[in-house]
Amino acid sequence: MSMLGIFDISGSAMNAESMRLNVTASNLANADSVATSPQTAYRARHPVFATQLREFSANPEADEPGVGVRVLDVIQSTAAPAKRYQPDHPLADPTGYVYSSNVNPVEELTNMISASRSFQSQVEVMTTARELVLKTLSLGH
Repeated sequence: MSMLGIFDISGSAMNAESMRLNVTASNLANADSVATSPQTAYRARHPVFATQLREFSANPEADEPGVGVRVLDVIQSTAAPAKRYQPDHPLADPTGYVYSSNVNPVEELTNMISASRSFQSQVEVMTTARELVLKTLSLGH
């Protein structure tokens, strides 16, 4: 792998963590939402990551899939939404219940901190790699 491959790996990891932060922000924004039925209640979403590896070939310079992290999908939580009896709520069903999202704010905040730190680590990797490339180039002068 060339030195420039580090930038591909870190860049893909930063894109994945950015997606994770966006999904977490969406979950937090909808944490207090309510709905008329359990089917329409907001359900927490979570990205699914996968490692992307370069295929081995006789020609390492060929245009092949790269290395890094990719987002396979964003899945919905299967946990049931909370059911609360609030007959005066405008979204209450005929029996007086509203259904709130299944987002756990503590879990989402922990997820946000983890994603933020992972993103920050990748920035440090890219900064260090850039400094190494610049130092290597300055050796020729």
